[in-house]
Amino acid sequence: QLQLVESGGGLVQPGGSLRLSCAASGFTLALGWFRQAPGKEREGVSCISRSGSSTNYADSVKGRFTISRDNAKNTVYLQMNSLKPEDSAVYYCAASRNYYCSGFAIQGYNYWGQGTQVTVSS
Repeated sequence: QLQLVESGGGLVQPGGSLRLSCAASGFTLALGWFRQAPGKEREGVSCISRSGSSTNYADSVKGRFTISRDNAKNTVYLQMNSLKPEDSAVYYCAASRNYYCSGFAIQGYNYWGQGTQVTVSS
């Protein structure tokens, strides 16, 4: 059973930055970041292929967030810059069934982390 553990969340002021990390207990294919705000559905934020050569971003975070991975460490990162209050949510890491990103359909991801809270507020 693959385990995913997120870290790096916290409270940050608007315009600030945070870097999320997700450590996997074993081999992973494509990896994704999702988020869920109170009263809203879980939404895809970004994903990265196994090799790291292919990435996707939600329109709402393009140009502000960057996903990367270190396969030697079984870790995926999400660098979040220019944060806005609407970025506040619990952020989840997920492991895909596929080598490449196939979008943000939740059913395409078969392992999930427990989530880390990101709050953007002054």
